[in-house]
Amino acid sequence: MALSNRERIDIGLNLLKVGLAPYAEQRFRTYYGKDWVNQIAGHLRDPIDQDSEGKIIWDKYALLKIMDRTWNDIFRGTLGKTERSWLNELLAVRNDWAHDRPFSSDDTYRALDTAERMLTAISDAKNASEIRTIRTDLQRDVYAEQARNRIRYVSKLESTPQAGLKPWRDIVAPHPDVSSGNYQRAEFAADLAQVHRGEASSEYQDPREFYQRTHLTQGLRDLLNNALKRLLRNQGDPVIELQTNFGGGKTHSLLALMHLFENLKIAPSLVGVEELLKALKIETLPPIVNTAIFVGTSLGVDEKSIKPDGTEIRTVWGELAWQLGRQKGYKLLADADQNRTSPGTESVVALLKQCSPALIIIDEWVAYIRNVYNTPFFDANLTFAQVLTEAVKACPNTLLVASLPKTKEEAGGEGGQVALETLKHTFNRIQTSWRPASAEESYEIIRRRLFEPLSSKEFAERDAVIKAYMNIYRQNSDDFPSDTKELSYQYKLESCYPIHPEMFERLYNDWSSLEKFQQTRGVLRLMASVIHSLWEQDDHNLLIMPSTLPIDDRTVMDSLTYYLDDGWKAVIDKDIDGPNALPREIDKSNQTLGRYHASRRVARTIFMGSAPISKGSNPGIEDKKINLGCVQPGETIATFSDAIRRLNGRATYLYEDARRYWYSIQPSVTRLAQDRAQQFEPNTVHAKIIEYLQSEADNRKRAEFAGLHVYTHEGDEIADEKEARLVILGPDYPAIKNADDSPARTIINTILEKRGNQPRLFKNMLVFLAPEQSQLSALEEVTRFAIAWKSISEDTALDLTRNQTTQANSKRKEAEAAVNRLIQNVWTWCLYPSQEPDKAGTKDVEIEALKLTGQYDKETNLAAQVSKKLVDREDLLPEYGCDRLKLDLERFNLWQGRNHIQIQQLWEFFATHPYLPRLKDQYCLFQAIKDEFEGKVLIDGFAYAASHDEATGKYLNLVTNRGESFSVSLTGFIVKPEVAQNQVNVEQQAKATATKGYSSAGQSAAVRPSTREATSSTSYPQATPQPRQINRFFGSVSLDAYRVGKDAGRIAEEIIQHLSEVAGAQVEVKLDIQVQFSNQPTDQVIRTITENCKTLKFDDLSFESD
Repeated sequence: MALSNRERIDIGLNLLKVGLAPYAEQRFRTYYGKDWVNQIAGHLRDPIDQDSEGKIIWDKYALLKIMDRTWNDIFRGTLGKTERSWLNELLAVRNDWAHDRPFSSDDTYRALDTAERMLTAISDAKNASEIRTIRTDLQRDVYAEQARNRIRYVSKLESTPQAGLKPWRDIVAPHPDVSSGNYQRAEFAADLAQVHRGEASSEYQDPREFYQRTHLTQGLRDLLNNALKRLLRNQGDPVIELQTNFGGGKTHSLLALMHLFENLKIAPSLVGVEELLKALKIETLPPIVNTAIFVGTSLGVDEKSIKPDGTEIRTVWGELAWQLGRQKGYKLLADADQNRTSPGTESVVALLKQCSPALIIIDEWVAYIRNVYNTPFFDANLTFAQVLTEAVKACPNTLLVASLPKTKEEAGGEGGQVALETLKHTFNRIQTSWRPASAEESYEIIRRRLFEPLSSKEFAERDAVIKAYMNIYRQNSDDFPSDTKELSYQYKLESCYPIHPEMFERLYNDWSSLEKFQQTRGVLRLMASVIHSLWEQDDHNLLIMPSTLPIDDRTVMDSLTYYLDDGWKAVIDKDIDGPNALPREIDKSNQTLGRYHASRRVARTIFMGSAPISKGSNPGIEDKKINLGCVQPGETIATFSDAIRRLNGRATYLYEDARRYWYSIQPSVTRLAQDRAQQFEPNTVHAKIIEYLQSEADNRKRAEFAGLHVYTHEGDEIADEKEARLVILGPDYPAIKNADDSPARTIINTILEKRGNQPRLFKNMLVFLAPEQSQLSALEEVTRFAIAWKSISEDTALDLTRNQTTQANSKRKEAEAAVNRLIQNVWTWCLYPSQEPDKAGTKDVEIEALKLTGQYDKETNLAAQVSKKLVDREDLLPEYGCDRLKLDLERFNLWQGRNHIQIQQLWEFFATHPYLPRLKDQYCLFQAIKDEFEGKVLIDGFAYAASHDEATGKYLNLVTNRGESFSVSLTGFIVKPEVAQNQVNVEQQAKATATKGYSSAGQSAAVRPSTREATSSTSYPQATPQPRQINRFFGSVSLDAYRVGKDAGRIAEEIIQHLSEVAGAQVEVKLDIQVQFSNQPTDQVIRTITENCKTLKFDDLSFESD
């Protein structure tokens, strides 16, 4: 009958109590002495129950609670922080059990696993094994249920790789136990004690099958070579220490040694061993090598090992002696074993010589010794370690191989750390270091353990797939990590096939950093569940990649979340791969993303690359690594980039910083931003958009317009001036294609009709830019988030974490950049007044509409884009040639039957009438007029006069010939050429007549006799006054302090420009500022003014007192 989860918990806690009680009592007795029962009773409210013989009847809660309360004094010396956390977890489990709280299968599995680990830590192999049996039975039940529901819950993820390439499942097959799912988590944990007792599964118990699935790494080859030479030729190193991280392959190496030397008869038939024997030229093997194997976690320090012949073993040395020489060997160390004192070197040497050749394997030695810390037996074990290493060195054909933890944390507790340091010192004098598997060798270990070998045909099909991957990496090198285009990466693809190297990179570099993952063992456990799930789903992807990991499969998800903190399942359900997770929703809403399942694949890849390191100082996975974990040959890289962007904008638990992405169990501020974004009223959003438009309308970036203005609501004042201006309509006035009644056209007609209460005169000077209505909603949405992220980043009351603050600032910049980009995408309708020449003088003004490209360009702005469009079409003229001016004067009858036009009036014509060209400003007209007098002998279009005398009809300062220096002003006139020429002819004729008359009068005077007597013989002509030479100009004017810029602009145009056109003129303009203060300016104002004056290079400045 199947057990309930509650019953499993009850049995597990009882087994835990049975195992912990003798261990705890021994520690209490050591610390408190004979009165230990009374001493510990003080830690509990209720009295301790005892039987008639005074033996304590332990309650589950009482035992765990007393251990917790006395931990620092009693247990910290033998157990570490990890074991303390297990104890606290088991206390919580016991409390939940006592209060009838329900247990899920996940909760039950974790509780049993923790109890098993706790018992293993105190070397109680018997009770740990019973709990393991309950745990594996539970896993079988869970798996069976999941298998029944898999079709219902797992969604097959189809991709679209390059045609002609075979999927991994058509090239290589998993081992039957993997493809069928007939494996257990524990099966991937090589247990030396289980194999030694003959209780392991066949893959570890059977030497042939073990070597069939074992990849002989260089480190393992060196280990076996040394053992063969030492045991058969007495040439190798006598002592080897295996030191690696938990789950790093040391137990597998010890098993390889044990199987080889306990099965010498079949050794040449073991895969890989024959090559070793040939290389060493070993042709014959001895009939036997005596082996002794001791696993520190399989024997309690106070536990006796009863042998088949009735011998009771109490120590490590007793155990080794009995295994090597049975009763005869044990007698040599029997006294030391029974007294629990270390034997002498001579006794151990005698034992080893008697049993040579001898192989001694000791695993988990520190775990055994630490449990007797602060007792004489602790020192006896450390002494024996020194004796044993010296004896092995002195005896031929004898080898000692022992494993030690790599770190103090793995050693556990103060006693474990002392034991580790002492053993390391002992071994360092004699031992040879062992090299664990490299990363590349680990890939082969995993592949061989999980998959069948490839045939020659299958190798060719594999190579075609790998070639296609290398092609996309080399052809798109900017989108993938730099090392992927190198030949070494091709070798990685080959050694890892059918698993993508990026999967291994994430597992070995990130997931193996987790306390319980155990490197190779953890990878095997996880990948077995992944491969089985994909095999069942008929997965047809080219490789097994992070993006194809079936996280929606409950077994796979449990395998992953088992190593992570609580809370990750909620993250997976909502943001990664749950039935209603965000990536599925995004993929369903977008056909392109949905075809690739791009969002799900991106989410899976980010999860695999970030979940184990989400709390680190540099969390996350960069976008190039995401591409590497997602893209297959034949797929579009940009699709996955789009998926990243969409997820980043909506996911609750996804963080991003500097193009690195990671998930965390702490909600990001994305959800808060989403909530705030939806709360803003449309008016608030439009006001923010207008702020961005105001920035776009910065008059320092006005391109070919004389001025820019943002029109936000009806009643805004648009100046009626004679210079081209761009009016950017606010978001309330969008344009609609082919709609004459759009809000944009309606307000434009109003603006062109009137300025305030007065009719608008200079209609031809206005150009309008309006948003495209169909694109406006996207901008509004992005703007909402820009406002939201700004409010979050500035809200100190939120008390954001460092990651959240970084994310908020990053998102704010990203959203603001998106608003600026979209404004150029949305404000694409250029509208301006237009009129056919034949309708001149009527009110039939039309609104012409041009569509801009809407392409974002960070180097330009809206005004520049509109300018370019209009200038290219000659709908805005920053330059206006004299030939065109002459043509337009005639074409549009601007002379109006007169002989001249005042420049002021002509410019008003251009500024007023939409049928005339739209000039940037009056200086375009001025230059066109001056161009008439460049490069010609005589003018043929018009002449220029500074003024006109209405009374005489004469033109003053008339210019008709090229090269004449003059300045054009609004008060001047252009004159028809024939009229100007007539005046010139008349003036020349009058001048000639006057000159002739003057000459005749002179001659008469010379010969006519004087009517008076001459007073002198010499006569002088009368002096003619000379004109005054002007060489300086000075002018002074007061400006309105509130409109300095405008007044200064007019002075520059009307005064300074004319002065600067005088040949040889050197113009100097100075600005004097005088301010009288009625109130003392603040220090901040004084400092700001002083700094700005220095920046603007003022010659002099001072703040003065009377």
